Amino acid sequence: MSMPTTVWEHIRQGRPPSEALVARVVADDAVALGAEGAAAARRDLAAQVLGAGPLEPLLADPDVTDVLVNAASGVWVDRSGGLERVLCDVGDETAVRRLAVRLAGLAGRRLDETSPYVDGLLPGGVRLHAVLPPLAVDGTHISLRVPRRTAPTLEELCEWRMFGRRWLPVLRALIARRCAFVVTGGTGSGKTTLLGALLGAVAPQERLVVVEDVRELAVTHGHVVRLQSRPANVEGRGEVTLTTLVRQSLRMRPDRLVVGEVRGAEVRELLTALNTGHEGGCGTLHANASGDVVARFEALGALAHLTPAAVHAQLFSAIQVVLHLSRTTDGRFLDTVGVLRRGTDGAPRVVSGLRRSRDGSPEPGKHWPRLARLLGTQLPGLP
Repeated sequence: MSMPTTVWEHIRQGRPPSEALVARVVADDAVALGAEGAAAARRDLAAQVLGAGPLEPLLADPDVTDVLVNAASGVWVDRSGGLERVLCDVGDETAVRRLAVRLAGLAGRRLDETSPYVDGLLPGGVRLHAVLPPLAVDGTHISLRVPRRTAPTLEELCEWRMFGRRWLPVLRALIARRCAFVVTGGTGSGKTTLLGALLGAVAPQERLVVVEDVRELAVTHGHVVRLQSRPANVEGRGEVTLTTLVRQSLRMRPDRLVVGEVRGAEVRELLTALNTGHEGGCGTLHANASGDVVARFEALGALAHLTPAAVHAQLFSAIQVVLHLSRTTDGRFLDTVGVLRRGTDGAPRVVSGLRRSRDGSPEPGKHWPRLARLLGTQLPGLP
């Protein structure tokens, strides 16, 4: 059956459809359809307006982390091993556009000619991004990021070969010594996964306050408080930014403040918090190499009207350790554990304490003694 005008108007206005709305629309024709016909119509309409339609089986796959619709030309998924094309009939450009608009409605957002792109959160935590022509030259594109349903432990990540077993004492010491750290890496390198596993090793009596733009961080811990930012509604009102939430989190007595991803002006509040006694704070940061981390903090600081000198002054006492991940065709790996030190020009820079050797075991860098003192631990076979 075609989508009734009542439901379609709700979606176009950025109001998510509901089971109650579906039932009410079908009820109008219940006499003509009969009991069985009405039930079949309700199922058919619900399939069209609730959920992700033809993409639903892909989103339900526990191995899938991303689903990408390239207009009407194909669907790609990532099962943590890189993108692969899959057989999924999403229809022609008209059907893909309608799917994108409907998903935007489920996220409480509007997608049309006046708002040709959208970033939102679907029920269940799936992150939606969609863009319409003419911005997307070849047709409507949809990108869906699926949140991890379970949080792996450090031991499980070791079994998955993100790092070798000899790395475990270092990672556990990082948490036990309450070092402030960031997990860095490129897109899809496993930053959020590693951060969640590290937080799972935090002592159970500690209170974790997690601030995120979109809920992606899976944490297995007995005392987690979550705060999530909120975009403006279709009238442009009601926005609550990550910067605001970081400020609010400081009033919630966090033992550890966690920022899921530092990506904007909230870096100012995070650095301030970590400089005022909030030990063990952490987060993730997009950086293609550990040597880019300071420059990345400088760029984010500029969004908060901080000079590079101001960022440097706070970094020295705010962040102690940098865990950098890399992604290759063979998988995702913990590549480097670095520490911050002062360069010859007085500016902070990340130097290598441990790096991944060819067989995956930790190999001491020039500044391993500095990292060992910070963590209060040694590795067998290392000075």
